[in-house]
Amino acid sequence: MKMKVFVFALCLLVCLVSSQSPSDRAKALLEKMTVAEKFLLVHGSGGPYVGNTPAIPRLNIPSINLEDGPQGVADGVQKVTAWPSALTVVASWDPVMMQFFASAMAVEQRGKGTNVMLGPMMNIARVPQGGRNFESFGEDPYLAAQMAEASVRGIQGEKMIACAKHFVNNNQEYHRTTVSANVDERTQWEIYYPAFQAAVDADVGSIMCSYNKINNTWACENPQTLGDLKERMGFKGWVMSDWGATHTTVQAANAGLDQQMPDASYFGQKLVDAVNASQVKMDRI
Repeated sequence: MKMKVFVFALCLLVCLVSSQSPSDRAKALLEKMTVAEKFLLVHGSGGPYVGNTPAIPRLNIPSINLEDGPQGVADGVQKVTAWPSALTVVASWDPVMMQFFASAMAVEQRGKGTNVMLGPMMNIARVPQGGRNFESFGEDPYLAAQMAEASVRGIQGEKMIACAKHFVNNNQEYHRTTVSANVDERTQWEIYYPAFQAAVDADVGSIMCSYNKINNTWACENPQTLGDLKERMGFKGWVMSDWGATHTTVQAANAGLDQQMPDASYFGQKLVDAVNASQVKMDRI
C-alpha cells in the first residue's frame, strides 16, 4: 500500500482546471517535489482551519484547508447556516435529497475557503444513546450506503474533497478514545463497512480513521481494517487520522495511515527518522 495523500489531494486541489488527468497531473507534481516538501503534506500544521497543511508556492500547490463538518461549517466560524440534522434527511429515504443537502453544505464550505470538508459522518447508529447519531446515516447498512454515495457525490460535485468518517466501528462517544470495538469479519462487511464501500465506489477523496480500537488495535494503525479499505474495498484516496487519534509512527505508517492530524507529533521528524532508519519505506511517502 502506497501513501496516496499526494495523488488525490493534489489531483483534486490542483488539477480541477488541468487538461491532464488527475493522476497524471499529480504524478508530474510528485516528480518535481523535494523530499522535504513531501513530508510537509503528511501531517497537520498551524493555520486558520481546524486542519491545515502549508502551500508550496513554487509548484502552485495550495494549502489544504480542512474544516468540519458533516452538519455544515463548524468550529466557531461566523455567518454560517444551521443545517437540518443529517438523520432527518436520511429519514426521507431519498438519495437525491441527500445529494442536494450535501451539495449545498459544500458550496458554503467553499465560500469559507475550505477545500476538504470533514464529512459525511457514516458510522452506524448501533448505540441508541450515541452522541453523534443525529449526524449519521442511521442504523440500516443498506440505507446508509445509499446515502453515503449520494453525499459524497454532492460534496465532490462542488469541487470539494469529501472526508468519509470515522473508519471504523466508532459507534459511541462514551470512552471513544479508549474503547475497543471487537467485531468479527462477517459483521464488519455486512453492517459496518457498506457505507464506506459506497463512499469508495463514489470516489471519495479522503477517509478519516477513528479514535477507538478495533479488536484491541487502534483504528489508525490497524493493518486489518486499513488493509480491507485499501486492498479489498479499492480505496485510492488518503487516510487521515482523527484529531489526536495517532498513537505511533512506524506502526501507523506501515499499517496505512497517510496523514496525521492536526499536528506533527508522530508524522513529523519521527517519521523522517523512521524512513532514514528503513523502518518505513520511502514509497509510503
